[in-house]
Amino acid sequence: MLSAVDFAADSICVVGNINRDIKIPPLPLGDYLFRDGETSTGSINETIGGGGANSAFTAVALGAKASFLGRIGTDGLGDRLDRTLTQHGIIARLARDKSRPSGTSIALSFENSQRHFISCLPANRALTFADLDLSILPGHGHLLRADVWFSEPMLYGGNKELFEQARQLAVPISLDLNWDPHWGEASAANIHARKQAVRDVLPWVALAHGNARELMMFSDAETLDTALRRITEWGAGGIVVHLGDKGAGHYSHGILEIEPPAAVRSMANMAGTGDVLSICMMLLHQHPEMNVRNRLRLSNAIVGEFIEGRRQFIPNLAD
Repeated sequence: MLSAVDFAADSICVVGNINRDIKIPPLPLGDYLFRDGETSTGSINETIGGGGANSAFTAVALGAKASFLGRIGTDGLGDRLDRTLTQHGIIARLARDKSRPSGTSIALSFENSQRHFISCLPANRALTFADLDLSILPGHGHLLRADVWFSEPMLYGGNKELFEQARQLAVPISLDLNWDPHWGEASAANIHARKQAVRDVLPWVALAHGNARELMMFSDAETLDTALRRITEWGAGGIVVHLGDKGAGHYSHGILEIEPPAAVRSMANMAGTGDVLSICMMLLHQHPEMNVRNRLRLSNAIVGEFIEGRRQFIPNLAD
């Protein structure tokens, strides 16, 4: 099955966040984390971060062509982020922000598989439609709008302009409906306005992506079935559903098709599996000869190889 699809002819243009991730091995749980002191760890790594950037690196690692549009600072970290993109063959069109630094996230992981990110993303949050060099968009097989909640200029107007441009060029659009950091913290009116801004652009979207919790929260639904129905009624052509240990699903025309996960013998990578699944489904969207169940099955197989450590998609940050 894996050898049956060659991604070399496929391409994707990604608009989203790019930043540095600082990662450590999983920490044991305990009250010591809340006391003064110091904890030793076996390694500290600087990798590429940001859902958008991670998706672009995954695409090129699978053999596809990828372009990335985003915003960084004029600092040394921005230079390193730019170099990492180009060294891996990604076509980078990065706006430079003189007043805001490039972003960094500290990715804390724990032995119970839970994670927590501490992030400072000033340049990413300032992304505007005017920053996007869409001269590279023609000819791409897919457009991904990742990290949709972070930039308010894009949330309130920019995404609509971007999607209208892609529609005019007949480029199918994917939208990652990931977790909004404002959910549960901002006022009800603010949360509603943010959700509505994303719902308003769904008629341009060929594929929406998210896990069950994210999709239910986004659609104010108590069940996944209700969430899927509402999101497609609002205009999305289909939905790729991340189901964790239950596998992956695809919903369209009122039908949810589910494929179980691939069997894995070891777990080297757990973070980022959703991004890998979604990128696979976006690239396979360019293969109409393959039915949905086969797309899900192949995507799950690639995710399984990533979990086992047989595929590495996210590189360390360039020096």
